[in-house]
Amino acid sequence: MSKTMPKSTQEEKYRWIKPVLDGEITIKNMSRVCPFSERTLKYWLSHYRKNGIEGLRNKSRRPKSHPRETSIRIKEEVISLRKENKLCAIKLKWKLEKQGIEVHERTIGKIIKREGLTRKYRVRKIQYKYIRETLRKGDLIEIDVKYVPRLIDNRRYYQFTAIDCASRWRYLKVYEEQSNVNSIDFLNEVIKVFPYKIKAIKTDNGAIFTNRYTGYLKSSDPFNPKLHALDVECKKLDIEHYLIDPGKPAQNGNVERSHRSDQESFYDRVEFNNLSELEYNLKLWNMYYNDLEHCGLNGLTPNQALSL
Repeated sequence: MSKTMPKSTQEEKYRWIKPVLDGEITIKNMSRVCPFSERTLKYWLSHYRKNGIEGLRNKSRRPKSHPRETSIRIKEEVISLRKENKLCAIKLKWKLEKQGIEVHERTIGKIIKREGLTRKYRVRKIQYKYIRETLRKGDLIEIDVKYVPRLIDNRRYYQFTAIDCASRWRYLKVYEEQSNVNSIDFLNEVIKVFPYKIKAIKTDNGAIFTNRYTGYLKSSDPFNPKLHALDVECKKLDIEHYLIDPGKPAQNGNVERSHRSDQESFYDRVEFNNLSELEYNLKLWNMYYNDLEHCGLNGLTPNQALSL
């Protein structure tokens, strides 16, 4: 008579304990002739008597709990803050520290990932190592324009933004149109409210900031082209005007990142029906932004960095 091999671990275990169940041999004697200990055989017998053949199925030995597991209260607080503010793990850590809760940022990252609150299909970018010179307050101000997403009285408005690269402090103002006059007016407004001397500004290549890629080509004297109105104003104020490379908005990264925060945390959440409401709410939002912790400032707020 041919012997068949067991088809599963359940069947193999059952073959070893069947003689004990039938009373043909004792557990002690069976442990002497089989490769398993007496304790293991008793364990299998107990589970077989309770649950039948299903009780012999292999189960994970992974512990169901951990003595240092994060409490449910802290997990719920992390999830609540994430849904409310959409902050990253390190910023959530700083928020919780103010409440007297100590949690590592990696633990927070695992919690929000497990809850499906992280971005999906995010492409990991190549990290380049740049040699960055330490900037002082006022050394470089990034300026850019973001259009207001919703029309007000069937009219488009534009948000001018200036952000200090050293402290991440910023200033916002809404204008009815993009023009050379408004770009000059905004620069003078920033000079008035910023407490330090502004040495340089950096903008993209929009027509309200430069004519290098438009007016230069039309100039009758290419070697002595007519300067843009903003360049003339900067020269009068002794401010250097830098331009990013065409099609490289990442070179204006601070102001571009702040515009994303404006969209996600202000324009997608706040309702306004007229220009005065927009200006009032935008002013409150900017005050709140200047009191937010920044990863680039190692947990400091722009106002704190500006006062150091």
